[in-house]
Amino acid sequence: MTVYLIAQVKVTDDAWIPAYAEKVHDIAAKHGGKYLSRSGRITPIEGPQPDLSLVALIQFPTLDDLKGFVHDPDYASFAKARQDGTHSTFFAIDDTDAAGTIPYLGKGG
Repeated sequence: MTVYLIAQVKVTDDAWIPAYAEKVHDIAAKHGGKYLSRSGRITPIEGPQPDLSLVALIQFPTLDDLKGFVHDPDYASFAKARQDGTHSTFFAIDDTDAAGTIPYLGKGG
């Protein structure tokens, strides 16, 4: 089942960004990850403007693949640098429909 990693990031110190931006997509790809977006163009549609510098959306084949990425020893130093230089939240969602009414999505919870 396809899953998506959503990373919401507020940069507090940008020293980590060049190395992270250069290398981390390759580590994600090693686990089947594909960046769908890594953008600072955050346009509020409903509700207040979020206090974020960027949002990343990465698709993975399975939750195990996503977990493999975030727990990969090659990623550890990049994750630590990002954590030290940001306020960030990472979470996963799958490709299901909670209501079960969209025919091309599986029924989710």
